Amino acid sequence: MINKKLFDTKVQSFIEDYQNKKIDRLIFMKSPICGLKMSEIVEQIESKKKIKSKLPTWYSRKNIIYPNKIFLEQSSSEKTALYKSKIVKGNTLIDLTGGFGVDSYFFSKKIEKIIHCEINNKLSNISKFNFNILNATNIENIKIDGLDYINNTSINFDWIYVDPSRRDCHNNKKILLKDCKPNIIECIDNLIKKSKNILIKLSPMLDIKNTLKHLKNTKEVHIVSLKGEVKELLFVIERNYKNDIIIKNINLESGQKKYNFNYGDEKNKKNKLGKPLKYLYEPNSSVLKSGGFSSVAVDFKLEKLDDNTHLYTSSIIEKDFPGKIYFIDKIIPFKKTLLNKLIKGQKINIKRRNFPKKIEEIKNEYKIRDGGDNYMFLTTNISKPIILICSKIITS
Repeated sequence: MINKKLFDTKVQSFIEDYQNKKIDRLIFMKSPICGLKMSEIVEQIESKKKIKSKLPTWYSRKNIIYPNKIFLEQSSSEKTALYKSKIVKGNTLIDLTGGFGVDSYFFSKKIEKIIHCEINNKLSNISKFNFNILNATNIENIKIDGLDYINNTSINFDWIYVDPSRRDCHNNKKILLKDCKPNIIECIDNLIKKSKNILIKLSPMLDIKNTLKHLKNTKEVHIVSLKGEVKELLFVIERNYKNDIIIKNINLESGQKKYNFNYGDEKNKKNKLGKPLKYLYEPNSSVLKSGGFSSVAVDFKLEKLDDNTHLYTSSIIEKDFPGKIYFIDKIIPFKKTLLNKLIKGQKINIKRRNFPKKIEEIKNEYKIRDGGDNYMFLTTNISKPIILICSKIITS
């Protein structure tokens, strides 16, 4: 049960006061109130600090209760949860792996009835309490393993949502689909019987091509990035779906348009290789994760620098390109005499794509320092290593 003494004004003030202070010695201090351990207060401080930017709605509300910070690691951010909520529609949704409840909360803004399943008794109590604080009255909390519930209910849902736990009983991180809990490979057939639509959140480290082998009837794969980093892979499964899979690349907060391509068409699209032209195109992390290397080249009429170099070039600017565009100032063959003359001692930002030497080797050998407004790409063009000196173009 939740210790109600956490809501004492002294305790709440104490938690707020330590949001911007070091807490390493707090555990040895006396609790400000009888009947409440200092370890319980420290847990609230640590967890609240962890979600300040990730979950501002929770952070800003008074009397929110937090679980141990480890339960918050796999929790969606508000931005990614809001994005997921735009995928679903209908009257009923069951969240099989409810956790802290961020996704359930945002689903409740779109769906009439949400069932939040969580086997951890304390976590279920915390999420239920917080839903009341947040006025999410259409969420029903059930303290049960989500799979047990779905296997024993006669109810059919408009959507099933599942975010498999990526930690084992020893708290070690897991990535492979078969190692997560629940094992989606084993239970997907039964889930499809209970709902026409399934949304699965998976690790951004997973290989998409291999994962699709295990998830039949996949309709869409959403690759969601935030601040240039892939945060979530979302697989949308529809019962009896047999058509082409659409890959959707989303870079939240970037101002860039979504970039979608047909998964089946990627292997049939043939990109051209070419020497660097006026502009250099660097796809964002979602596109790189998607593997749509030929699709992005063909769709934006770009030439690729090399089969194994995921950089592109063009003589014009394509403003809707899902990534960054640079003006190519210099093209330098990888020859020591030229490099000594043209780049030695420079202050510049270095990026490496399919290049024989590591960045640190180049920096040490030519006394290069990080910083400045220009960029140096260490890369390969049609099997030959080259260096491109570029300045970034602002397109959005």
